[in-house]
Amino acid sequence: MYEMTPTEVVAQLDQFIVGQNDAKRAVAIALRNRWRWKQLPDEMRREVTPKNILMIGPTGVGKTEITRRLAKLTGAPFVKVEASKYTEVGYYGRDVESIIRDLVEASIGIVRDTARADVEDEARARVEDRILDLLLKTTEPDEHSVPPEPSRLVIPDFPTPFTLPFQATDDANSSEEDALPASGERVADVPHGESVDEERERHERQNRTREKFRQMLRDGKLNDRVIELSIEQKAASVQMFSGLGMEQMDPNMQSVFEKLIPSQTRTREMTVEQAKQVLFDQIVDELIDQDSLQEEAVRLAESSGIVFIDEIDKVCVDGEGSKGPDVSRQGVQRDLLPIVEGTTVQTKYGNLKTDNILFIAAGAFHTSRPSDMMPELQGRFPIRVELTDLTRDDFVRILTEPKASLLRQYEALLKIEGVKLSFSEDSIQKIADCAFQMNQSTQNIGARRLHTILERLLEGVSFDAPGLSGKAVVIDSEAVQEHLGEILGSEDLSQFIL
Repeated sequence: MYEMTPTEVVAQLDQFIVGQNDAKRAVAIALRNRWRWKQLPDEMRREVTPKNILMIGPTGVGKTEITRRLAKLTGAPFVKVEASKYTEVGYYGRDVESIIRDLVEASIGIVRDTARADVEDEARARVEDRILDLLLKTTEPDEHSVPPEPSRLVIPDFPTPFTLPFQATDDANSSEEDALPASGERVADVPHGESVDEERERHERQNRTREKFRQMLRDGKLNDRVIELSIEQKAASVQMFSGLGMEQMDPNMQSVFEKLIPSQTRTREMTVEQAKQVLFDQIVDELIDQDSLQEEAVRLAESSGIVFIDEIDKVCVDGEGSKGPDVSRQGVQRDLLPIVEGTTVQTKYGNLKTDNILFIAAGAFHTSRPSDMMPELQGRFPIRVELTDLTRDDFVRILTEPKASLLRQYEALLKIEGVKLSFSEDSIQKIADCAFQMNQSTQNIGARRLHTILERLLEGVSFDAPGLSGKAVVIDSEAVQEHLGEILGSEDLSQFIL
């Protein structure tokens, strides 16, 4: 998706986010620059670094959504963090380097999904063979042993209504059930001294039986059979240090402890249908080269990773300095600085350089200003984008234009109950007026105000929906006024409800 032009990126974002064209253009250009950077010669590429973005605007106007949708468009590793949960080293809280470790974990997931798709066909074939082995419990003779030991066909004692002896037949009129083992029949001995022709015939007979079982397995006729399966379980991580935990331990030390903890294997009884998925996951892990996967994940995070740091304004220090519990704010900025500027972070998958990771920071900056950030950190976010407050028209567009707009979401939810919900044009205008008015008279929480209003408006319909199956419910302006009029008329009451 990196080949998308900025115009195409903005068009994709327009399907989900209303307005904020400046922010969309900024991230679209940043994305295109990432693609351009990958086309540069190696010598020039080392000199070019991403231009990080700082989004400034009130809550609920689309800062997080723009970045999240951008990551989905690109398929790039993406992690969203809140700056307020990190603290200066020495204070209680998470180390800022854990941001990069979380990014690597996201990259591992993306690379693993791609690798799973590559080995899926082979894994499913091996699942069939593994289940057939468990059903038939066939032990092949050792071709190198002299003299050869007789092979044994061990048949589990499955509860079955069939009493026919277990044998393969070439009769075209025989049913598939004829291949099923009789209850209580467990061992078919192979006699000593059989001729080559007899041994070949026996193997052919076993192969025909196995293929009949394979076809029955593919047709789902064996899904209810119960088999015993050995499952390897990793022991839970040991919390070595109270308050820190494994994620903040040195990565090398963490790997040592994880290797010291032995894996546990236990046997479980499950149906064939359940065993298919369990075995599929196990075999996929066996087929994937874990070392190559981890190396590719680190490279992907280095070259394509996107980190969204929300609430960056919460770690800014105003002109009066820091006091009391806010003493670590300046320290968080100091710890963020080398990561944003470019450093090497140790992870349990290897060292990762942050030079080419795209950082997008955002904050409302109600009580502080971007200039309250450390000058060095300000310089690492050269692109500044201001997002505007939402207008009445914006609220109307948010309710109607996006593919999964709020109104379409509620209509789809109630359709499950058999209720056909619809909104008249005047009701949509009224809802938008309510949201705009409430944001102006109380705290401005942007588009999140619509969630609160619609929940209040549709509370009765949602509650009574099971008894309204097959009926049509139309929400008009009178219904909006009836449910929200009292709250809108009382500013004090609206502070608590909306």
